[in-house]
Amino acid sequence: MKVLHLYPKNDSLIERHVAYLTEGMRQSADVKKADNVGLFRQILKDMEPDIVHVHGCWQYGIARASTSAIKHGARLIITLHGQLEPWIMMQKSLQENIFKTLLWQRSTIEQAYAIITLGKLERANFLKLGWNKRIEKIHNAVITNTISQAEMCSKTFAVYQKVMDSNTLELMNQDSILALAAIIKAGITGDRRWLDGTQSMMFDPTNISWRQLLVYAEHENIRNYIDYGINILGFSTPLIDTKQIHAFFPDNYKKPLPVKELIGDYSGNESDYLMRIIRQINKHPLLLHLIELTRELYRNTVNDEQLIDLLEEKNLKSYAARLMQILQEQTLIDEGFMPLPPIDDKQTKHIRNLLTNHLKI
Repeated sequence: MKVLHLYPKNDSLIERHVAYLTEGMRQSADVKKADNVGLFRQILKDMEPDIVHVHGCWQYGIARASTSAIKHGARLIITLHGQLEPWIMMQKSLQENIFKTLLWQRSTIEQAYAIITLGKLERANFLKLGWNKRIEKIHNAVITNTISQAEMCSKTFAVYQKVMDSNTLELMNQDSILALAAIIKAGITGDRRWLDGTQSMMFDPTNISWRQLLVYAEHENIRNYIDYGINILGFSTPLIDTKQIHAFFPDNYKKPLPVKELIGDYSGNESDYLMRIIRQINKHPLLLHLIELTRELYRNTVNDEQLIDLLEEKNLKSYAARLMQILQEQTLIDEGFMPLPPIDDKQTKHIRNLLTNHLKI
């Protein structure tokens, strides 16, 4: 993990705080620090950090640097250092351009993966602003003896790990993404022969980021398919209890439920059941439901003509054709099991984006 701290010059308390974190994490992370925007930008370019940890929030240069960090792919964490407490805000409000300042300040804070407050009161006051719900409370070892330097570093590193365990799809390399689709197909079919000798197995198993893949599977509630697929393909993976891994989620996130819990059980009419699944996906596309749709399409009881007639009747034929393109990418469904030829257009891209951004902060 690579971490870059940005903090204001001429603030001795913040400088000591950053020094504690930098010294205390040298064994567990690659950590660098900058006290000015010029140095920060140079390190950002050379280091390509995973996390940029910003300290304080009143300097416009820090806000611009934070935006640069996000554009470079770093995940932003902000420690407020008491700078949004009501009495501080009151003093600042006496200065000119306070409203303009608050606009860029709020925008920066809303984009952060996590906000660290240094005490209970600061957390409560920040919550009232409603700018970001992803709040972690860690006491400051520089100003209180209620926490040691080692404990402060440990708790801060835990926040870093929590950030890196969020929306892991965004962090996965190409080999991991290709492996994910192959594992899903193996988990659906239960037979590696559906994959042998195909382009779907053209990835390097030694380059798979297993933690990210398994955490993603947990958050999309497809871990059972992934575990089965891994077993079918004979991959050796680390033992990771993904249920115990903490992460941040979008405000509206709910762990996906199996489709039958939303639309009811299969009632004997395959075409009707497939229609209900497609209508549910149309409401809210989720990877779990795409997997369940693929599994149903592999059944030998599917009546393609009857299903197409139903889709046409409900004005869902074009949408279903776009779903076939998405299934081709996400679950590697074979062409012979598609009731319709796939369509790849702007609306297909929209479905793809909804799936990709499901866990995006």
